[in-house]
Amino acid sequence: MKRLVSNGTLITRDLKNPLIHDGCVCMEDQQIIEVGTRKALQAKYPDADWIDAKGGLIMPGFINTHHHIYSAFARGLAIKNHHPKNFSDILEGMWWRLDRLLTLADCRYSAYATYLSCIRNGVTTVFDHHASYGAIEGSLFEIGQVARKLGIRTCLCYEVSDRDGQDKMRQAVKENEAFIKAAAADPSGMQRGMMGLHASFTLSDATLEYCAAHKPEGAGYHVHVAEGLEDVYDSLKKYNKRIVNRLFDRNILGPKTLAIHCIHIDQQEMDLLKHTETMVVHNPESNMGNAVGCEPMPAIMAKGILLGLGTDGYTSDMLESYKVANLIHKHHLGDPNAAWAEVPKMLFENNAEIASRYFEKPVGKLKAGYCADVIVCAYDPLTPMDAGNVNAHILFGISGLSVTDTIIDGKLCMQDRQIIGVDEAKIMVQSRAQSEALWQRING
Repeated sequence: MKRLVSNGTLITRDLKNPLIHDGCVCMEDQQIIEVGTRKALQAKYPDADWIDAKGGLIMPGFINTHHHIYSAFARGLAIKNHHPKNFSDILEGMWWRLDRLLTLADCRYSAYATYLSCIRNGVTTVFDHHASYGAIEGSLFEIGQVARKLGIRTCLCYEVSDRDGQDKMRQAVKENEAFIKAAAADPSGMQRGMMGLHASFTLSDATLEYCAAHKPEGAGYHVHVAEGLEDVYDSLKKYNKRIVNRLFDRNILGPKTLAIHCIHIDQQEMDLLKHTETMVVHNPESNMGNAVGCEPMPAIMAKGILLGLGTDGYTSDMLESYKVANLIHKHHLGDPNAAWAEVPKMLFENNAEIASRYFEKPVGKLKAGYCADVIVCAYDPLTPMDAGNVNAHILFGISGLSVTDTIIDGKLCMQDRQIIGVDEAKIMVQSRAQSEALWQRING
């Protein structure tokens, strides 16, 4: 059955046909088959289902290249006697304390809460980095089942670390291994897996060897890199080398690997990332919130490294990250001209290229042959809008919660702000119960 989304401004992200006023996109099953004007396509496909964009923006779905689903239940949490002075205090006193107490049910409902938020914010593809050292085995499969039920595309991994001992480290590696194999066999092509790694300072050489021995062929690593200076100092002290050099020597870098943050890296480390075609993801909000510094985004982009944009669990709204990334580099560099071109390239182009290294079906454009990932945003521009200034309209005019309709892989997941196919109210009631019990365990 064909479906049309029309009566709005079509932002295709196709450089040959970037914007169509009073546009229309036609999809069939999981694929876009044609774009054009409303008049032409409604005449050509008179029997198709029709979604009215009501004069808003019709765009490709957003892609989040680094999320933390497990952090969902931390919203509003105050931990007794936790007054962090640095990033290490935040990790040990907040995140590691929380993830050690998570149950499989917590993982399931954190996934529901986060994926529902993604759908509401027009995010159709999510790369997640998971940790639940209180419940390792089966945790990725719990999250994957929720993603399958909601219809969202996702790439999952478990955060391997030595911090809770060798037995749990091995369990984490084997959870990655099992999920990578299961996702690769998924005929829908909607799920993929990676070998997740925490920061270098929590990973011995023996652990990295164990990860390599259990990583299925073709999968890459999803690893936190030089997020805090403590990580850099640890690598220099223990191994007499910088973090990227250590990862290079352990054969962890490569075109299927996501290096997250990369705040405290130097020029030769950037050269290694470029040489190995390693992908990097910038997470501006969490970097500011954790007070760890500002990623050298302009230098990384100048090297030609594929740099994407993520949220690091801080939010599920990619436009919020877009806005913050636009500001942080202007502020950090003292240059009002910084980041105008680089950040939209990260969000609208590079994130799609990152996804293409894992998912076979092309995403990120409204173009024939691409996945039917389509969102509608309520927006009535008060100034002229054209292909040359559309990113500025998006930056200053809308947020993720402007999204009214979300279609993923041809499936209508949200229409007129109503989630389809699940009892959202029931899920939220259970999520609140799960989070309250977790908070009691943390502070009890």
